[in-house]
Amino acid sequence: MIVSVNSDPHRSEFNSLINSTISQLNVDALNPSKKVDTFLGRSFEPYVKDLMTELSVGTPFENSIELIGGQKFPDIVAKKFYGVEVKTTTQNHWKTTGNSVLEGTRVEGVERIYMLFAKLASPIEIRCRPYEEVLSEVVVTHSPRYLIDMNLEQGKTIFDKIKLPYDELRSRENPIKPIVDYYKSKLKPGEELWWMDNQTEIGGLKLRFWNNISKEEKHELLVLGMILFPEIFGKSQDKFNRFAFWLVTKHNIVCPNARDPFTAGGTRDYNVGSIFYTKVPRIFLNLFDSISAIVDLIIQIPAIQLSEYWQIKTTEKRKLNDWIDLVSQNGARIKPKGDLNLELILKQLVLK
Repeated sequence: MIVSVNSDPHRSEFNSLINSTISQLNVDALNPSKKVDTFLGRSFEPYVKDLMTELSVGTPFENSIELIGGQKFPDIVAKKFYGVEVKTTTQNHWKTTGNSVLEGTRVEGVERIYMLFAKLASPIEIRCRPYEEVLSEVVVTHSPRYLIDMNLEQGKTIFDKIKLPYDELRSRENPIKPIVDYYKSKLKPGEELWWMDNQTEIGGLKLRFWNNISKEEKHELLVLGMILFPEIFGKSQDKFNRFAFWLVTKHNIVCPNARDPFTAGGTRDYNVGSIFYTKVPRIFLNLFDSISAIVDLIIQIPAIQLSEYWQIKTTEKRKLNDWIDLVSQNGARIKPKGDLNLELILKQLVLK
């Protein structure tokens, strides 16, 4: 890591230092006497630091460049204002995974950052561009990170896509939300963002299998599933996909067959008041038996969150009736014996 200790210089002076550094690095890369190992991994940062120090003599940056260890961002900081993040790749391309969107390790006071990228596959080449100009997308490893593309065309950055400048986004309390909103707007039917909702962190990395969780947790998740994903009461072949996806992304639970917890057990006769229904599918029996817990949770879950899952606009006043409508509409596609009137049954059970 490289940090400086002087006041803010003009940008053109720093650009000049960067251009000189890149030119010399590319000359060095072609010099047979220079070992490629010098450019590999963490060895490259002190090499760049030494070169910048040498080239800064006689400039406002003289005696101000310092190498700092640790995981700070960016790797090089000059005059506590300008920074250079150093990346290398041994592959013959100009893309790599960048830093966290949250920038929790950003060096305080740094305002202008450049990306210095060394492509070590033959022919070796080093480039440098303003950081915000090379960030094309957001990808996820253990947390949301920028994707770096040194060939990125002007107007194609992630910031152009979300219509927010980099400096404005990074200054927000929750910089993740505009990015999530953008990617959600691009989803096709049946697609989900596996990595986040409006959260700033991914859940734990430890996965559990459905069969290994407690009976109580299973019941709670099934009740939530019946609330959040009313399509499970329909006839679509992929009606359990969103539930299975949600188990993995929100609860780190793998359920190899998401249908079974809802449908296993066969049919049974069921009566509500004086009305008798025969051979009611198990998924509806589970629904009826859980109605009290379902109502309690619907009351607790904010309408804005339900709107997102249901993909309709609901309100605090309407959310229970909207859920009944959604379940009834989906369930109408299934025709068990006895002409099961889901809307009537659910309203009767809710009013008990």
